[in-house]
Amino acid sequence: MTDPIACLGAGRMGRGIAIVFAYAGHPVSLIDFKQRDAASFAALAEEARTEITATLQMMSRFGMFDTALVPDIAARIQVVPEAEAASALASAAVVFEGFPEVPALKREALARAEGLMAPDAILASTTSTILVDDLSPALARPGQFLNAHWLNPAFLVPLVELSPGAATRPEVTAQLSALLEGIGKVPVTCAASPGYMIPRIQQVAMNEAARMVEEGVASAEDLEKAIRYGFSFRFSVLGLLEFIDWGGGDILFYASEYLSKALENDRYAAPEVIRANMEQGRIGLKTRQGFLNYADMDVDAYREDRLRALAGRLAAEGLMVPPVV
Repeated sequence: MTDPIACLGAGRMGRGIAIVFAYAGHPVSLIDFKQRDAASFAALAEEARTEITATLQMMSRFGMFDTALVPDIAARIQVVPEAEAASALASAAVVFEGFPEVPALKREALARAEGLMAPDAILASTTSTILVDDLSPALARPGQFLNAHWLNPAFLVPLVELSPGAATRPEVTAQLSALLEGIGKVPVTCAASPGYMIPRIQQVAMNEAARMVEEGVASAEDLEKAIRYGFSFRFSVLGLLEFIDWGGGDILFYASEYLSKALENDRYAAPEVIRANMEQGRIGLKTRQGFLNYADMDVDAYREDRLRALAGRLAAEGLMVPPVV
């Protein structure tokens, strides 16, 4: 029997997480944690069920499973009114809070939910901006609490960023990580730091793209092509740090030095870790040490594997043209 899961809040994030766990065989309570009259709740519940069914049907059209399974998967998700939340929370092994990004609102919801949960159940906020230790003071059992940041759409993106707080018990993080791996997700753990990993990186990238349009560097259309067929194309296969190692940290250092001077802005300067790696001879594949360790790797085979994956991306984009003979 798979563990019951509860999603606190019946909005877009809660629905996405509910689909993920229902798809993996878990019974899920999608809890509307607001007091509403019967008619308002009925309308919300119908909207949620309609969206969940439509999403599952779309996933089946993607070839992820047989369309005939949609009713069975959808039936594992129960939309629960606030008046029945106590029972759903008491039986849940893990509760994911998905309230709006308002600290006071989240603290109130988390504290109320914790009081209805089993003592050994895990409580996780899905916040994308608020630090775990800014929320945990509201709780009586902070050792059972951490942040679990899902990336939209949750039913497709595999990554989940786990951010334990100062009081989070290590076994709680390990337990949630194992649960997520068991349903096909890729959990990563990061310190309690503003922006986690992905939001922090993408904020810089998105703002820089908008700034380039603002400055007239390129049209929005050409910039989007550059991102899709260059930036995103390569980074769909290679990680950012891995790519530094491919080109060489020394190359990044000197390119960054030029760019920061040419654009008269220190935001383009390389961080100190790049210089330190250079001084230690850790510049990447050339020295078999960079951000990653290539010492015991067949580098030629590794390169070919990554290039093969890029060729697959080329074919997926419909850009693999035959040679002229």
